[in-house]
Amino acid sequence: MIMDAVLLQGIANGLSLGLCYALIAIGFTLIFGVLNAVNFAHSEVYMLGAFAGLVIIQAFAPPFMAVVFLVAAVGAFLGFGLERIAFRPLRRARDEASLKSRALREATLMSSLAVGILVRELAELRFGGDMQPIPSGAMLNTPIAVGPVILTTGDFYIFGMAAAMLLLLQFLLYRTKIGLSIRALSDDLIGALYVGINTDRVIVWTFMIGSSFGALAGLMVGLYYGTIFPYMGFAPTLKAFIAMLMGGLNNIPGAVLCALLIGLSESLAPEIMPTRWVDLIAYVFLLVTLIFFPAGIFGRKAERV
Repeated sequence: MIMDAVLLQGIANGLSLGLCYALIAIGFTLIFGVLNAVNFAHSEVYMLGAFAGLVIIQAFAPPFMAVVFLVAAVGAFLGFGLERIAFRPLRRARDEASLKSRALREATLMSSLAVGILVRELAELRFGGDMQPIPSGAMLNTPIAVGPVILTTGDFYIFGMAAAMLLLLQFLLYRTKIGLSIRALSDDLIGALYVGINTDRVIVWTFMIGSSFGALAGLMVGLYYGTIFPYMGFAPTLKAFIAMLMGGLNNIPGAVLCALLIGLSESLAPEIMPTRWVDLIAYVFLLVTLIFFPAGIFGRKAERV
């Protein structure tokens, strides 16, 4: 009975952790699906979402849902600025060879990495490198007993937030004009350009949606754990990136499932191995995927990680 309770507790904690990875992975996957480029500044969007929540709470102490909408707006603004600064200047050419070139992918990768490093250093200068505590009244850590399992309000908020955002994303992608355009660019950027789709506008929308998800993930993690710091985005964003690779690069459901797998594995692993080895689990998954599933577990056979 004790082991059953420990297992259930580990599963509950792993689902919360995996859903946080999933919210970050969705942003990665959206942007990669449209541009075929990795946005390595996404970890800073995640971090700035957490700090934006802290500033808003300290300044106005608004209701939780108001904080959520404000942080989502901040994330959308960050995505808009990131696309304009780090990606659009490198897409001046409109010919097929330039848009599909390896040089463009490498240039956008390095550009986003440079912007991310700059933003992280500026955040450290502004907020300091130490842990910043979340006001106790805003934290989502009230314990709730569910049978033998002790959950917190944060677990329920994270699950509800992830479910709502995934449903909203499905609605946007399959029931709106901008969602149709995003899927068209994901299938064939050159074809979408030739049939008259405003690709720049669609790419901006993609960055805004993906960055909103990343910023909200940072907010939820900050409120859940109670502390934030400028380098908080590196580890979870790297694991979300691995989840995207495992899922098949541009497969959103696959990325979400793989993020849950990573979260559950990290939560349950301390029962069978030393805690110091837990962070290696995601990299083992990545290695196995690259060897046995070169297109990703849920990816198309035509594309390779």
